[in-house]
Amino acid sequence: MAEAHQAVAFQFTITPEGIDLRLSYQALSQIYLSGLRSWKKRISRMRNRVIKGVYPASPSSWLFVVIAILATMYMRSDPSMGLIAKIQEHLPVSSLSLSVQGQTMLSVLVFSTLLWLSLILTLRFCLKLLLSYHRWMFEQHGHISTTTKVWVTLVRLLSGRKPLLYSYQTSLPCLPVPPIKDTLERYLESVRPLLSGPGFQRMTVLAAQFENSLGNRLQRYLKLKALWATNYVSDWWEEYIYLRGRGPIMVNSNYYGMDFLYVTPTPIQAARAGNTITALLLYRRKVNSEQLTPSRVPGTVIPLCAAQCERMFNTTRTPGEETDVLQHWQDSEFVTVYHRGRYFRLWVYKAGRLLSPREIEYQIQRILDDPSPPGPGEDRLGALTAGDRVPWCAVRKQYFSSGVNKRSLDCIERAAFFVTLDDEEQGMMGEDPVGNLDRYAKSLLHGKCYDRWFDKSFSVVVYKNGKNGLNAEHSWADAPTVAHLWEFTLATDAFQLGYTEDGHCKGEVERSLPPPQRLTWDIPVEVQEQVSISLSVAQALADDVDCHVFPFRDFGKGRIKKLKISPDAFIQLALQLAYYRDRKTFCLTYEASMTRLFREGRTETVRSCSNEGCAFVKAVESGEGPEHCRRLFRLAAEKHQNLYRLAMTGSGIDRHLFCLYVVSKYLGVESPFLTEVLSEPWRLSTSQTPVQQLELFDMKNHPDFISLGGGFGPVADDGYGVSYIIVGEDMINYHVSCKHSFSETDSHRFGAQISRALLDLLSVLTPAKTENSQAQDKKQQ
Repeated sequence: MAEAHQAVAFQFTITPEGIDLRLSYQALSQIYLSGLRSWKKRISRMRNRVIKGVYPASPSSWLFVVIAILATMYMRSDPSMGLIAKIQEHLPVSSLSLSVQGQTMLSVLVFSTLLWLSLILTLRFCLKLLLSYHRWMFEQHGHISTTTKVWVTLVRLLSGRKPLLYSYQTSLPCLPVPPIKDTLERYLESVRPLLSGPGFQRMTVLAAQFENSLGNRLQRYLKLKALWATNYVSDWWEEYIYLRGRGPIMVNSNYYGMDFLYVTPTPIQAARAGNTITALLLYRRKVNSEQLTPSRVPGTVIPLCAAQCERMFNTTRTPGEETDVLQHWQDSEFVTVYHRGRYFRLWVYKAGRLLSPREIEYQIQRILDDPSPPGPGEDRLGALTAGDRVPWCAVRKQYFSSGVNKRSLDCIERAAFFVTLDDEEQGMMGEDPVGNLDRYAKSLLHGKCYDRWFDKSFSVVVYKNGKNGLNAEHSWADAPTVAHLWEFTLATDAFQLGYTEDGHCKGEVERSLPPPQRLTWDIPVEVQEQVSISLSVAQALADDVDCHVFPFRDFGKGRIKKLKISPDAFIQLALQLAYYRDRKTFCLTYEASMTRLFREGRTETVRSCSNEGCAFVKAVESGEGPEHCRRLFRLAAEKHQNLYRLAMTGSGIDRHLFCLYVVSKYLGVESPFLTEVLSEPWRLSTSQTPVQQLELFDMKNHPDFISLGGGFGPVADDGYGVSYIIVGEDMINYHVSCKHSFSETDSHRFGAQISRALLDLLSVLTPAKTENSQAQDKKQQ
């Protein structure tokens, strides 16, 4: 209880002589410094609001406008064309008691301010119009039109020199609602290779009936929402796809990110945790102060929406009976740590100062050395977040809404993020590096089903041998946002913060730090029974997951780009070839594409299984000539790129149809067409994890610091989930998942098919050298 007494700023005792008041100056100092930090943050937020509010102009531009107006009037010219005089007439002169010169000056200031605000609105409107131009994306590489060159110049001029993280938000265009006719045509084209003749004819009739009857009515409601809402998709997508799901979010929704492949910066668990926690908090500081550079389309000046960063920290998903709720707090000065069945609150600030990495390591080591056992029912409490949502809601409402349980649960939910100190060793190591890499992925995806808090926006896992990783909840943001955070964390940990020669964090330790606070619980038998039920549900789900992670090292994007082909199109066509060889058929394929060119944009689906792609795969498998296969490949790659561009620019298929379906449910009408479309299974779900901050990694001097990327569970019970990350010029890392319960899928077999398909595609696209060209190569050597 020593730390509790230290936290009391003053104590008083009533005696016969009066009141005996004893002040704790140390505690008062802590309160003062903590309050000072809070006020500094408020002032910083107010300052950023002003800067964002006037963007793309700057606050100092107001002074420039005032001086320009005054200089013009000094030259006996009226730039306001009589407006300044009109303003002066309507000034409350009697209450202001100003001279004539003072009234004129005040009128000039009012006019200048109004003119300045008008210019800001005009500039913002012009920037929004410019950012609504997307033709640049459809132009061939190296063949940029004059219109696009002028457009790029104007965007650069209006973007300002140092925009804040959220500066572009009000200038981003809204996501447009595509014409229903175009969406239906693209849908029918996407399912043509998957349906038989009669099946396709039936879907064509259903689509035509939908368009001519219910479709246009639903479209009008959707256009009305698009006029009113910032984004006509995102709020419904978050609620109906994520928050209303009543099954476990572990595996089904959450995803993971992994550590470096070949390197572990330190083998000391506490030290790795110290640097990782510090790096994450430094990122949070950048987000809160909005000093993080806005993300852009790679290689361009085009900004992307940053709205997903707002709920990155201090956020949790709380269960409900019908729908979950995302709760976000403005700030948090602590993280919650789980170790060997016990929960701790670790304060990461003292007197408004962020603890040094060495101090956090010291505190983490205290937790590791704590010999106290878990309380009754405490060790597996996290299983409640891994099981079904409705039982977790009922238990939370009945047993965690008051008293000590509520206080401890609040500590977890209000924490900046969740940290698990795992007793296992993970990574590509030992006599079975391939199998250990797969076990590492499964550990991050679900762990023991009770040693992660799956409701937190993200949970960091630090293993006994110093390896780390994270598990992220999906509803608040998509993988690229979390990947950006994780890239910064890994790079800051390894290259900025660093370690001493003996593997410890750098910095000094203030030994007077109060120890981490153990959270206490009162877990009745009824809760323990529900924990066991949730754990059995989660364990069955975890045991069914088959994961395979492998680095493909034969070639990478460098070799692919020399063939003048998009690396993503190449990989997606290789996946089509691999799936066809694995299952002897084609399937509906999901590739995630972003729509962050628009305000509050999230994702859109690229239906990667196209007519052109299927024709190419069949040509390869039937042994057609190489020239014919190359021609078909070029057509398929160009088709894939066009589908990707359409999805990014708001002309996708699936989000539009999804929203039409939601409107139909609100209106209480049934559509056989929409019901069938939205029930189609995605047997191949794919996603690329982009490397967004290459400048943070020195691949030339530190080639071993290669990220493994991350992955997710299978979307369909009889399908595959495939995530891939293109690392450098010569490597592609793959994460393949499926379910053991379906006998016809196998992650290792499909991984081998992917590797084989990649090599076969390269051989098809690389013409065999003639004897003369080989002789010339020998002469040059």
